[in-house]
Amino acid sequence: MEPTLTPKPAKAEIISQAKSYVLALLEDQLPGQLVYHAPKHTTMVVKEARALGEAAELAAPDLEALVLAAWFHDVGYIDTYDGHEFRSAELAGEWLSSQHYPPERVALVQQLIKATHRDAERTTDLEKLLVDADMSGMGREDFFANGELLRAEWETSLGNVYSNTEWAESQLEFLTGSKFLTRPAKDRYRRQFKDNIKAQRKLLKKTAKKQKKKVEEEQGTFAEPKRGIETMFRTMYSNHMKLSDMADKKASMMISLNAVLMSLIITYFGAKLGSKTAALANVGVLRNPIIAVPMGILLATALASVITAILCAQPDVTSFKWLKRSPQIATNRRVNLLFFGNFSKLSLDDFQSGMTEIMSQRDALYTNMVTDIYYLGDVLTKKYRLLRLSYTIFMVGLILTALSFGIALLYKM
Repeated sequence: MEPTLTPKPAKAEIISQAKSYVLALLEDQLPGQLVYHAPKHTTMVVKEARALGEAAELAAPDLEALVLAAWFHDVGYIDTYDGHEFRSAELAGEWLSSQHYPPERVALVQQLIKATHRDAERTTDLEKLLVDADMSGMGREDFFANGELLRAEWETSLGNVYSNTEWAESQLEFLTGSKFLTRPAKDRYRRQFKDNIKAQRKLLKKTAKKQKKKVEEEQGTFAEPKRGIETMFRTMYSNHMKLSDMADKKASMMISLNAVLMSLIITYFGAKLGSKTAALANVGVLRNPIIAVPMGILLATALASVITAILCAQPDVTSFKWLKRSPQIATNRRVNLLFFGNFSKLSLDDFQSGMTEIMSQRDALYTNMVTDIYYLGDVLTKKYRLLRLSYTIFMVGLILTALSFGIALLYKM
């Protein structure tokens, strides 16, 4: 009695049967921590391998071998992690042989699978196409999402722990050190591959900046608190401007008040002294000469108060005669190139040279801003000293006027 032979599957069915076998094998035996090298990854590689093979216009047998190799290229992960490619080739050979696949084609599929190892030499177009399909993730939009899955897999399977900065650096190094081997792959992934490199560089800068800030916060120090410094200077400038404006308004009020008061007193005395009527000697100031005392005190008070208020509102420009001779204008702590009272003594060339030096040196810029705030404060000190003196004179003068007027009334009685 002749043995019963298993019928050889048709070529159209071998790929479908390989798909069912591989997916069932991975679902059943693949370790759970392999979140990247999961059935989804294998399915995607098969899809890309088919697309690249068709773009390369492969003959049907070669395209079939390429797709079969794509299905089996990661099944070795069920037994081992490092060197899984060789175990994948063994499993592929066992299954394909059981399906009575031609031995020479089995050897070809195994050869393709082994070519996906990181140290393998890829000499044939089929090998390069499979490697490009396996590496197609670096030229797809899901590169970053898949990268996080690979990071989690390495941490759980290999014990490799990465900080965000370290992982971003390794991903950028991987992208810049890799390339597609075939023309169809270059045409298919070129644009997204370049975009991924740009995005990874941007992500690395952002991640490194966050990491640096986190370390500085944990240490309680800030190597370059640029935002805090700018906020401080902005607040100080704003406060100085408000205080200066307040002083000018108060001085203006005192000037107006005392000017009106002086006008009324002078007008009154002028009218009385300039009158040619005979009754002038019997009325007003001349009738009671002592009334002239409080009036005189009030006039002197108004005059002194208005003078100090005018001095307060008078512009004060700080300048230095030796400014032209300063060998280091931008870095001189006494010089403030941000204030016109200082730089107006310079020539245009010297001023431009000094400003260029300031803009190129952070220390020089901050030195000039600090100097500017110091001189603003110095001007404000003079303003408020004179303003306080003006208010004090006015208050004391009013008190003396009221007292002298009261004494005059008592003397009259």
